[in-house]
Amino acid sequence: MTQDTGGKAATPLTPLPKSPTGINGLDEITGGGLPKGRPTLVCGSAGCGKTLLSIEFVVRGALEFGEPGVFMAFEEKGDELTTNVASLGFDLADLQARKLLKIDHVHIDRSEIEETGEYDLEGLFIRLGYAIDSIGAKRVVLDTIENLFSGLSNMAVLRAELRRLFTWLKDKGVTTIITGEKGDGTLTRQGLEEYVSDCVILLDHRVANQISTRMMRIIKYRGSTHGTNEYPFLIDKDGISVLPVTSLTLDHPVSSERITSGISSLDKMLDNKGFFRGSSILVSGTAGTGKSSIAATFANATCLRNERCLYFAFEESPQQIVRNMQSIGLDLQRHVDKGLLQFHAARPTLNGLEMHLVAIYKLVKETKPALVILDPITNLITVGSVSEVKSMLIRLIDFLQGQQVTVMFTALTLTTVINEQTDEGVSSLVDAWLLVRDIENNGERNRGLYVMKSRGMKHSNQVREFVITDHGLELIDVYLGAEGVLTGSARVAQQLQEATGVALRDHAVSRKDREIERKRTVLESKIASLKEEFESVQDELNKSYVEEDLRKEILEKNREQMTRTRHDE
Repeated sequence: MTQDTGGKAATPLTPLPKSPTGINGLDEITGGGLPKGRPTLVCGSAGCGKTLLSIEFVVRGALEFGEPGVFMAFEEKGDELTTNVASLGFDLADLQARKLLKIDHVHIDRSEIEETGEYDLEGLFIRLGYAIDSIGAKRVVLDTIENLFSGLSNMAVLRAELRRLFTWLKDKGVTTIITGEKGDGTLTRQGLEEYVSDCVILLDHRVANQISTRMMRIIKYRGSTHGTNEYPFLIDKDGISVLPVTSLTLDHPVSSERITSGISSLDKMLDNKGFFRGSSILVSGTAGTGKSSIAATFANATCLRNERCLYFAFEESPQQIVRNMQSIGLDLQRHVDKGLLQFHAARPTLNGLEMHLVAIYKLVKETKPALVILDPITNLITVGSVSEVKSMLIRLIDFLQGQQVTVMFTALTLTTVINEQTDEGVSSLVDAWLLVRDIENNGERNRGLYVMKSRGMKHSNQVREFVITDHGLELIDVYLGAEGVLTGSARVAQQLQEATGVALRDHAVSRKDREIERKRTVLESKIASLKEEFESVQDELNKSYVEEDLRKEILEKNREQMTRTRHDE
């Protein structure tokens, strides 16, 4: 980016320097962190996480970026704050001992900061300046600013002192977070801090349908672009994690590598190769059709390649899944023991949709799996509408495909009618869709599997009978009868009938073969007899010819003898 100088050589603009927070996701949506050497206002109602965000900012600054920090608290005492954040793995006492952090609790008494009736923060500046200089602090937190101006009704003095405070902090060159309570119709109680801050972050803790969700929004950021959406964030044992889904851009990489589903007959239906790596797969069907078995078989095949799998279960516990899959010949416990298969089981009502999304995002980042399974997504309806679930799944698919992670969803179809309501509207979003349906015939309930779609590959358009056995899953070749596709006992009867027909045909052919063989033997015997008779006649003829020749020879000799005798006489 360059600046127009009216015909002179353009000078490249210097980007705004930023201080990375080290908070997962926050640096991404702020484009690198908070404005360096400038104040940032973090505001919101009670319990939304303002103090935690600010303490994590100074702690990670000290540990990860070598920037000592000062935390000046106007409400909590130092030992209280140390105890409160210990559950998050932050040892504030150790950081203070290493001169990387200084916590200063300031008790505000208006009479102590008034001189001759005038409100003056000079004493605070001296105290804060000493704390900064004592450890060479680069980061400062003031928590919370309302206590500085409690009971002050003169807005002119308040505005002047507020600007003076912000100017003093800028002059010190420290990156500052100032926390403030949300006011009535304003971001803060005074409604002034947001105007003099260079960056304003609004935190919200909302409850809908008895489910709480924490959200974050960057209200403004002077001199920098930033994400403008609301972003869910999670507070857990590792601190704060923000889901930085700023847009659903369709520019993620794709792979042409194919991976097996774990069911060889299903792979044959998918161009003999299986699914694309990094693709999204939906398995939908009515209750009891084997959707979870397909997902578990896919997970097993992934682990057999020594690749990791994350399995999010919303109906069954991991112990139930492991036990149940043993009945079809799958030993998932060995993969769990090796660390290749990781279960996360919880009722959807544990968190809101956004919090489930953040939890999945965080675990994928930590474990780097090759496969993610959500079983089933239908249960998410209990914490959101169909459109909200669809929006959440769109964001999840976009994120996982960007990470080249294959994802499989299972969805409960409530009726036998295929529509977007039953599969939560994701059938048009996924790359492959398998539908398992009930086929009722001859008083039996059997299963049929369809490949509804599979982008980028040839796939079978046939219905296959889906059979769950004690040694795995199988797809049976199609058998057609007068009434259509035959399954179950009707298929077995057809197979027996065909086998009987083959046996009868084989028997008939064998009988004809034996008759022909007998006729061949009789004919050959007659031929041999005629041949012997012919040879006998031929011998007789030959004998006559020999005798005739002998008589002729004797007769000729006799003639010669008679002739000589006559001459001698």
